[in-house]
Amino acid sequence: MSLIGTEVKPFTAQAYHNGKFIDVTEEAFKGKWSVVLFYPADFTFVCPTELEDLQNQYATLKEMGVEAYSVSTDTHFTHKAWHDSSETIKKITYIMIGDPSHTLSRNFEVLIEEKGLADRGTFIIDPDGVVQAVEINAGGIGRDASTLVNKIKAAQYIRKNPGEVCPARWKEGSATLKPSLDLVGKI
Repeated sequence: MSLIGTEVKPFTAQAYHNGKFIDVTEEAFKGKWSVVLFYPADFTFVCPTELEDLQNQYATLKEMGVEAYSVSTDTHFTHKAWHDSSETIKKITYIMIGDPSHTLSRNFEVLIEEKGLADRGTFIIDPDGVVQAVEINAGGIGRDASTLVNKIKAAQYIRKNPGEVCPARWKEGSATLKPSLDLVGKI
């Protein structure tokens, strides 16, 4: 079953954010756009490249009204230790959620049960706390946060413009489509 169109399930988790430990619940995903980036584990190889890439897009996301959250099954203490010891992770200013109970990983259906780790899952959540986009990658395939920015722009556009859709490779300012009988078989 797809999570598209479903509301984020209740949870409470601890996170590391800008030198502090904070609590995060599903309510954090309401009232603004959110992106949740699951990754397998701290102190690994592909993960820091993805988290740094997300940080490189973070200012753009903030300008778009989007908050970013990274999540692994590590603890918030491990996130702090990684942040303190890695030059790459030290750059991160978005929220790093710990999920040692696997609640979030199960809620978002990315938990690899036999390993206790999360798949590489990316979720775009609208201001109502509803999942609008999902991307799941195999462990060895890193993600590109610039494509995430474009997906969020498309999601924001269609929310503001009901009845319109964004075609493949749509960029902000490009033409959209208005599905109708007149378009059937003409594209």
